[in-house]
Amino acid sequence: MPGPECLPIDQIYVPLKKRKTLRPEVVQEIAASILEVGQQLPILVRPDEGRLVLLEGLHRLEACKALGETTIIGVLGSAETAHHKALLSDTAETEAERDKMARLKKLRLEKEAADRSTASAAATMKPESTELRSTRSGKNIGRGPSRDAGSKTKTLSEWLTQQKRDGGRY
Repeated sequence: MPGPECLPIDQIYVPLKKRKTLRPEVVQEIAASILEVGQQLPILVRPDEGRLVLLEGLHRLEACKALGETTIIGVLGSAETAHHKALLSDTAETEAERDKMARLKKLRLEKEAADRSTASAAATMKPESTELRSTRSGKNIGRGPSRDAGSKTKTLSEWLTQQKRDGGRY
């Protein structure tokens, strides 16, 4: 089989049966990947009466079209070659798709972890109210009549009861 070469996109015919399998979200992902690292895997075409018929690589072809490319890296082959490649369970395209999905999952998980740590850090950084700080430090900063130095509250209900008793605001 000959090596990869630049093929004119406008001369590539996509059979109707293949067009029905097009998934726009995959085209967008591949287009983003092509912008980032370039086309890594050539498409497979076969010559047929003055045109090239797409055998493999529909999403790569559509991604290049969406990016405004006029040529695409491809390999000339035959229908038998495409059939043989389809029978292989781990084609290079499948492997590349798995790698890409694993990278996207890793990025999503890292973002979620960063969001969780930011939220927990923000929760621990909330300032304490003046009333709670004064209760913890033993200082009497509250309004109303002065309290006994020995009457420290331990729970919220005790504090509310003490505020009612002393005429303070709560």
